[in-house]
Amino acid sequence: MEAEKVATIHGCCPNPLLILLEHQNQQPLPKIKSTTSACRHSFAATTTSSFFPNTHFTNHESLPSYQESFAQFLKTYPKYSETPQVDKIRNQEYYHLSVSNHVCLDYIGIGLFSYLQVHECCDYPFFDISCKSVNLKSELLHGGNGSHLESSIKKKIMNFLNMSSNEYSMVFTANRSSAFKLISESYPFKTSPKLLTVYDHESEALETMVNTSEKRGANIMSAEFKWPRLRINSEKLRKLIIRKKRKKESRGLFVFPLQSRVTGASYSYQWMSLAQENGWHVLLDACALGPKDMDSFGLSLIHPDFLICSFYKVFGENPTGFACLLVKKSVVSMLEASVSTGIVSLVPPTQLLNSLDSSGSGTELEQKTNYVNKLDELHISGSYSAQEKRKEESDQSIIAQGSNTKVEEKGSTEIQCRCLDHVDSLGLMQIGNRRRYLVNWLISALLKLQHPNRLDHFPLVKIYGPKIKFERGTAMAFNLFDWKGERVEPILIQKLADRNNISLSHGFLSHMWFPDKYEEEKQRTIERKKGEEKDDADSKKSKRIDLGISVVTIALSFLANFEDVYRLWTFIAQFLDADFVEKERWRYSSLYQKTIEV
Repeated sequence: MEAEKVATIHGCCPNPLLILLEHQNQQPLPKIKSTTSACRHSFAATTTSSFFPNTHFTNHESLPSYQESFAQFLKTYPKYSETPQVDKIRNQEYYHLSVSNHVCLDYIGIGLFSYLQVHECCDYPFFDISCKSVNLKSELLHGGNGSHLESSIKKKIMNFLNMSSNEYSMVFTANRSSAFKLISESYPFKTSPKLLTVYDHESEALETMVNTSEKRGANIMSAEFKWPRLRINSEKLRKLIIRKKRKKESRGLFVFPLQSRVTGASYSYQWMSLAQENGWHVLLDACALGPKDMDSFGLSLIHPDFLICSFYKVFGENPTGFACLLVKKSVVSMLEASVSTGIVSLVPPTQLLNSLDSSGSGTELEQKTNYVNKLDELHISGSYSAQEKRKEESDQSIIAQGSNTKVEEKGSTEIQCRCLDHVDSLGLMQIGNRRRYLVNWLISALLKLQHPNRLDHFPLVKIYGPKIKFERGTAMAFNLFDWKGERVEPILIQKLADRNNISLSHGFLSHMWFPDKYEEEKQRTIERKKGEEKDDADSKKSKRIDLGISVVTIALSFLANFEDVYRLWTFIAQFLDADFVEKERWRYSSLYQKTIEV
């Protein structure tokens, strides 16, 4: 009964935006809040007590079998059995994961195409990226919708994100870092001088924004995250956001993610609302959000001035892609003109254009011709007769201009992004429940691993940020410690995982605040980011020193299944074997030394 009660928990919990409505309308909703709290507490309590109660594992060979573990998983989360459509999509459209026996836990963002969709079309990509030397403001005002390929994908993405083209304009950027840099180069820091960010980790994109903004005179500020649970230090952040009543000028740019892409921590919508009330422009970083998470985002209540999200091509096979920068049309006029790189066009594949070249064998030319035909069949969705398809083919003319080529598309067809379509067909509830069950089981299982022959029950795994929790994201940050209490290097864990066909990532936690009672733990835990020693002069000049914690990171996609998390658990459990750890450390250091000598 308890398990069934927990399984329906998502239905009894209201949309989190109702809490925001309460904040804005000042109408108390005590019954809703108490029901929400009870549901979430019940979920966490049942998850903790249902898996391996009063049991810890000190030997990787003593773990329960996959079949036994999965049976207990389904008993605790019976609604997982209502998600067979996800498994069907995975088996049909992403069969390469099974063929290669690959566990992909290193993809952040949202995919565009399925593996089947791309490989039915030979080995050619669906589009290439071409850089544009234009400034952001000009592109937003005069860039238009671009080619048919671009406008079709823009329309798909705007619909997927529930964003209105009447209110927002979109540009494509080479990656997430480029999008952040474009904003920092164009934002009017002279009149709105502050940059306030809310990130519990370092990233190239954030570093790019901070450095660029600082050079332009911005006053850099950051939220802090309170040790040990790494929750936002609310008291400090509130002081940074709220302006004095006498001052009415614009405060600056508030950069806010709804979820941490490293720890999986979820943050309240109310921070954006509070920032807007106090004169900040809001940049919403949606790159860490999972598929359909935007369905719970109330754009009717909160209209961010900027939004950044990223897309990759094919899950588990092609992580390349692009980012999208959306700008509210009402703020475009305040942006400053700046010539920079980063904005890109999506163009038909280079291989298609190269087919204009008469060189090549007959077989190669035949392959290119087949590719053009398959491109039309697979990229285009809609009900067309064979005659209409032939007409559309004749309407596409490829014009060569020396070394520069372009495609003129006159058809009115729609580009098919099959991965987005799959996510739309599954919906928020099915995807959200499934991922919630998997990540919380994994956390529960990892916390059951303890080193043998230790009287203090020393754990193998330390998880940073939220642990078992209903509303957490599906990213997770952790470290492994040997029986002596020494950390196993994240890069070593990543390399060993690769050897076992499991893809992980690593990151760097930062902006942490330690209360006085944790001072001793701080001294043991905090480290300087690798590579910073060489840049000591630059660090002093910018008055910033990157201190934090290197961690292993994972993220579960909507295609993740129980076998994925079980395999990760059994892989991690190998580190309970002290001989295994020492042997792999020696092998890694030996190979690393040889690389340096070469």
